[in-house]
Amino acid sequence: MQDTFVTIARFPYSTEAQIAKGRLESDGIKVFLRDNLTIDTDSLVSQAIGGVKLKVLAKDEEQAKAILKSIKIYSVDDQGHPIVCPKCKGVHIEMYSTINNFKSLVSFLISFLFFTLPFSARYQYKCKDCKTKFPITH
Repeated sequence: MQDTFVTIARFPYSTEAQIAKGRLESDGIKVFLRDNLTIDTDSLVSQAIGGVKLKVLAKDEEQAKAILKSIKIYSVDDQGHPIVCPKCKGVHIEMYSTINNFKSLVSFLISFLFFTLPFSARYQYKCKDCKTKFPITH
């Protein structure tokens, strides 16, 4: 059982998985990536196949998860200070894009149809602790 690989993380692109792999290997943990070549060939299939799977030996699972958790960077402001949730004062904040109005929807559809980057996107922050969503302020 200890010689089997278990999936400890999934990434939409192989570049993120390669960074995590390098960090874990620097601590002596054997790492295997699955589906990274498929996604490198055609990144549009990432969502369909579940992304790049980061796998480690079962005996290293807890240590590897602890390392990945310790290096997870949440949103920071322009000075490098963590962004704080206005509701719970937590610092586990992630930025995400959302389609929340007609302009954003039309922009998304046009960019999807013509394989271009969206020209109108809305971004917000979301607290991982209390799930509060709040706007980006500058």
